[in-house]
Amino acid sequence: MTESHISYTPLPDLPLWERMKSKRGLISFDLEVTARCTNNCRHCYINLHADDSAARQRELSLEEIKKIAEEAVSMGALWCLITGGEPLLRDDFFDLFLSLKKMGLLVSVFTNATLITKEHVRFFKQYPPRDIEITVYGVTQQTYETITRKPGSFAAFMQGLSLLFDAGVKVKLKSMALRSNLHELNDISLFCREKTNSRFRFDPFLHARIDRHRKRNDDINAERLTPDEIVEIERSDKERFKALEKKCENLDTLNPAMPGDNHIFSCGAGQNSFSLSHNGRFRLCASLNHPDCTYDLNKGSLADAWNNFVPKVRDMRSKNRDFLSTCRICPLINLCTWCPAHAFLETGELDTPVADFCRTAHARADTCKY
Repeated sequence: MTESHISYTPLPDLPLWERMKSKRGLISFDLEVTARCTNNCRHCYINLHADDSAARQRELSLEEIKKIAEEAVSMGALWCLITGGEPLLRDDFFDLFLSLKKMGLLVSVFTNATLITKEHVRFFKQYPPRDIEITVYGVTQQTYETITRKPGSFAAFMQGLSLLFDAGVKVKLKSMALRSNLHELNDISLFCREKTNSRFRFDPFLHARIDRHRKRNDDINAERLTPDEIVEIERSDKERFKALEKKCENLDTLNPAMPGDNHIFSCGAGQNSFSLSHNGRFRLCASLNHPDCTYDLNKGSLADAWNNFVPKVRDMRSKNRDFLSTCRICPLINLCTWCPAHAFLETGELDTPVADFCRTAHARADTCKY
């Protein structure tokens, strides 16, 4: 980011359409309770070693999380997601989950299932989550462990999954479309749909590292599919392609930018939800980690972050001509994975186009014509 690109304008100067959009109400929030994980997935944007003592020390305590969650509930929050890293690594996971449930929140959990035991199953049967989402990286040991880089992880995953399904715990399955599992993606889809009565989704977009670690980002780039490959697997999934075609029907109306508007943010980040990092950083969404766009809740309040900091971030303006003449007005924006958060992770700037994202958006638009 350069000073010439980004500026702020006092909120009273916002045009009417933006002031109407800025009416926000808190509905949900994500709790990234740890960055540590049992796996070491090639594509992961956050994971640290499960035994990383420094990372453990940076994690918010149960009492700190409860305080923030209670404030969120008082502000209207109804639902929260417990995620990581691998959240089951927390020694206080049961207490954490139950505390949130007792606040009246609907609680979802993202886990890789490798740590699931009979004790977890009994707990989830007694205190049902809104849902549990588990990522299926492969349905063979070779594919799964090529991605996780953890010997024994496939057997642990399958055992955890079986315990949940055998007990009737509500589970959603999903996958990442990677270079390392592309050959097995159809089998992954069949496996997931069979287990969940046709409920399955996959994501071909790989998020760059939050810490911007060069070597780990090289691993992520090596796992990314080409635009043509992404379009091919999306066309092969009837439900996903149907949704894509629907987006293509009214491309001229997809970009919410008004003539002359130079706001960087036009997405829903910070409108009805927020994300909390494992070390107490408030973010408008989990991907938005630009230093000017995060708020340290260790030094402030959730109310201040939500009521004062979020509007300031959403009012950030751009002077970058490349951005203003392309992404900001592009009718393909909703077919694209570009957003300020991802732009920063890829380029170091919030308002810079990303060529690979653009190529994927155009490939998606082109495939809808046939």
